[in-house]
Amino acid sequence: MRLNDVPKIKHKNSNNFFLLAGPCAIEGEEMALRIAEKVVNITDKLEIPYVFKGSFKKANRSRIDSFTGIGDEKALKILQKVSQTFDIPTVTDIHEISDATMAAEYVDVLQIPAFLVRQTDLVVAAAETGKVVNLKKGQFMSPEAMKHAVQKVKDTGNQKAWITDRGTMFGYQDMIVDFRGIPTMRQYAPTVLDVTHSLQQPNQSSGVTGGRPDMIETIARAGVVNNVDGLFIETHFDPANAKSDGANMLHLDYLEKLMTNLVAIRRTINGLH
Repeated sequence: MRLNDVPKIKHKNSNNFFLLAGPCAIEGEEMALRIAEKVVNITDKLEIPYVFKGSFKKANRSRIDSFTGIGDEKALKILQKVSQTFDIPTVTDIHEISDATMAAEYVDVLQIPAFLVRQTDLVVAAAETGKVVNLKKGQFMSPEAMKHAVQKVKDTGNQKAWITDRGTMFGYQDMIVDFRGIPTMRQYAPTVLDVTHSLQQPNQSSGVTGGRPDMIETIARAGVVNNVDGLFIETHFDPANAKSDGANMLHLDYLEKLMTNLVAIRRTINGLH
């Protein structure tokens, strides 16, 4: 897997980490374009390769009354419009086998959610579209176990796989990032650190997942120091009123300063021998 395998991706020779960023879920066209425009401006200024992220559907909600989406095709068309408007690649997560071919018509990278990465038929369906497949490490899985998920993609003839670490369960209501896993997983495929989901506090009694957004820069810095290939950050201009995962998203106003600091750290790391 190389960045060249991702259509429309910019700044491939900047020697920076790449960034997957956007809202948790597509809530509408205006919000998606607004977030994308801001992130594109930041990543162009800092020469960060960028993929816009947005879920067209949220299938794994804690409660049945939680927001799941605005309609599959409607949301996918918004992702396509973001790609066309800003000439950038897009990524969305899929949950069922039938989602793979449908989503592949609109986006450049198909993401397998952490809860579903052991589902062989789903992984194979994504791989068989020929798209880049982003495999999120299950909260319940070891870094070493991700070798088999990557191999499932490669066994279809598709060599374009990433691994994304989104933290590991620590007790019932917390997550930790074990940075020892990054060099392990990088042996199998380029490895991304999902900063914001790693800071979730799941299984709250309210049925709404909590989070620690105050720790975003701490975790992101540690990832860059430890040579992650990419970062995954959910961001929104109004996290408190976001329809999904607002508790752990980064406010869009803070993204540029964070990225500026992280690029400076990566530059320093690149100079070490």
